[in-house]
Amino acid sequence: MRGVIVVGLLLALTACAKPPSQTRNACAIFEQRDGLFNNWRRAAKGAEREYGVPVPILMATIYTESNFKHNARPPRTKLLGFIPWKRKSTAYGYSQALDGTWERYQRETGRWSARRTDFSDAMSFIAWYHRESAMKNGIPLNDPYQLYLAYHSGHAGYAKGSWRNNSEALSGAKRFTEITYTYARQLQSCPD
Repeated sequence: MRGVIVVGLLLALTACAKPPSQTRNACAIFEQRDGLFNNWRRAAKGAEREYGVPVPILMATIYTESNFKHNARPPRTKLLGFIPWKRKSTAYGYSQALDGTWERYQRETGRWSARRTDFSDAMSFIAWYHRESAMKNGIPLNDPYQLYLAYHSGHAGYAKGSWRNNSEALSGAKRFTEITYTYARQLQSCPD
């Protein structure tokens, strides 16, 4: 009996680590991840309540940054063209938060045990960061295009306009806005 329970728990944990199969459908994401041990819908709505950032924007951030991969990282650079070397940044987890930014989040919120590989913690971080963008840069919390540019460029980079001639940031903001509106439409008809 104990073996069956251990195997069941391992299978549940393995299922949590695997990204949802339909990442362009918010309803399907929540259906796949709302279970006994985790509830992504509850985590997203909790972050929305706490920080005022709409759920579609929170979900679009994770879609754009990590495509719902809990342990996503930037690719390694190559030394001599073929030896795996350093990564271009410390971005990690669902939110692709940098080490320093994640540490500031933990310090300012008191969430010392928060992990970038935990969906609920990532939702909270993203909502906190977008609210910081609103406070520091005057971006409305319902403006996905500008929120993405601030997320991509950092608060100081956004304020300086470093994104203006950055095709990666601009095309990312466009994709981000499109998926935000797609998620918003889908969430209106999701069963609760």
